[in-house]
Amino acid sequence: MNAPTASTDRPLIEVVDLKKRYLMGSEEVWALDGVSLNIQAGEYIAIMGPSGSGKSTFMNMLGCLDTPTSGTYYLNGTDVSHLSDDELAEIRNREIGFIFQTFNLLPRVDCLRNVEVPLVYAGMPRHERRQRAAEILTDVGLGDRLTHKPNELSGGQRQRVATARALANRPSLVLADEPTGNLDTETGDEIMRLFEALYRQGNTLLVVTHEEDIAQHARRIIRLRDGKLEQDTAVAQPVLADATVALN
Repeated sequence: MNAPTASTDRPLIEVVDLKKRYLMGSEEVWALDGVSLNIQAGEYIAIMGPSGSGKSTFMNMLGCLDTPTSGTYYLNGTDVSHLSDDELAEIRNREIGFIFQTFNLLPRVDCLRNVEVPLVYAGMPRHERRQRAAEILTDVGLGDRLTHKPNELSGGQRQRVATARALANRPSLVLADEPTGNLDTETGDEIMRLFEALYRQGNTLLVVTHEEDIAQHARRIIRLRDGKLEQDTAVAQPVLADATVALN
């Protein structure tokens, strides 16, 4: 599973004084209030913060699901701060893979077709996307589940399908929003071992979580509070540093 590389020596993500304001009735709320940071290609980062800290808004900004009120955001050298909805959709499909807590799989189609979805939007010919989907599903340990539908899979297997879908277009950035939130502890650990393998292969991972033990799997933790960057620290001894990372 080949990971993408950034096109230049500049950071993959450059965020400068990012702000997002919402009007709630007559009240002005700053969900983000001047966040600045850089993220290099190949980093494994956890984003944490209490409810109302701005972490979901920040994830939406980084995922090009929303635009800031002010400030700039460069993704892989492109200023995406004020693009149109169509331009943002194109950037998302080309540059970003999403993994959600609720998996967001299509229930009536099999694993292959679920993973093919971003490849369809990318315009890849049918035979090529089928081959790519089978390849990536095999890489995440589901080579024997290609024709199974989501309701025929365990929670951990569904999240592996979601992970395969996120990686299908070889994105610059993988964003995971509470990826273990719907899983039991053992299955959650399985998914974090998969993330470790993806990181060691060079993928850039950003995991949004409220769970400290999940965050400790990352190599860097960014903590937000009241819309501001409260702390940005390296993880001294990652939980899975000595784990076996070969994919099935």
